[in-house]
Amino acid sequence: MTQWIADTISRKDVTAIPVMTHPGLEMTGNTVREAVSDGQVHYEAVKALCQRYESEAAATIMDLTTEAEAFGSEIAFSDHAVPAVSSRLLPDAEAIYQLQVPSLSAGRIPQYLKANILAARNITDRPVFSGCIGPFSLAGRLYDMSEIMVLIYENPDAAHTLLRKCNELILKYCIALKAMGSNGVVMAEPAAGLMSNDDCMTFSSQYVKEIVDRVQDDYFTVVLHNCGNTGHCTKAMVATGAAAYHFGNKCRMEEVIRDVPPTALAMGNVDPVSVFKEGTPELMRKTVTELLETMKDYPNFVLSSGCDTPPLTPAENIEAFYDALKVFNARQ
Repeated sequence: MTQWIADTISRKDVTAIPVMTHPGLEMTGNTVREAVSDGQVHYEAVKALCQRYESEAAATIMDLTTEAEAFGSEIAFSDHAVPAVSSRLLPDAEAIYQLQVPSLSAGRIPQYLKANILAARNITDRPVFSGCIGPFSLAGRLYDMSEIMVLIYENPDAAHTLLRKCNELILKYCIALKAMGSNGVVMAEPAAGLMSNDDCMTFSSQYVKEIVDRVQDDYFTVVLHNCGNTGHCTKAMVATGAAAYHFGNKCRMEEVIRDVPPTALAMGNVDPVSVFKEGTPELMRKTVTELLETMKDYPNFVLSSGCDTPPLTPAENIEAFYDALKVFNARQ
């Protein structure tokens, strides 16, 4: 993976790795509920996308409820929408100290491990990126996002206790994904973007760095995703030492990439909702072309969506995404 990143940066053409799995479900005729509950269905969607599109890497579903469910959270499922945590698990700070860290056999984690091992074994023409949630985003789902923002100021000891427990599960999960042959993990930490750069360092980045230090090496890459970052906490993101950073559409790529080391990938950031799902092919081509022109002086830039593309994203918009990239690269 270290060599793959170096090769990606040294290439004359721009590469693309949109974060999308749900469009594969339209190809296989399955629902979101089936994919997030059945590792075989999940894998088949990833495989279908790889067979149709020229993404430089495969990525499994970005599900921000898997680890929360393992801890005991109630999850609301839908056939056509991503799962959501339906209620707060931890009613107060005292409950944090009683919380037990689950095993990897809890909830739907075994099905996600199944999807990832199938992808790692069968998709061999490109890297396979697994997915996990970040520690602060997981803590917010267990304690309630508004309440965790209050807790970090009123009771930082309890907040750090919860973050350590979240990190323990995430680390176990990442170690298992690596052992199964995955080439890396996209860690979704959008809630960290709600904090200042200093607070992001204290309540997110130091914990992410612990995971990076344990699992990232020449063969396994951590991609840190923070679509909540508007540019104000990029420095805290980079302090984790991850080999790649994935940005949302709330920030300007030409600004945030200046804080990213030139040896690390900076990925983003076409709006997954207003452009990918709700836009037209014409809007997609215009958006991609303008972004590529803006970023042409940054060889470590990788074209991507700003977040996981939603279910029911039109195929013609995805085609326009790749077509615009091909046209741009042909002109260089």
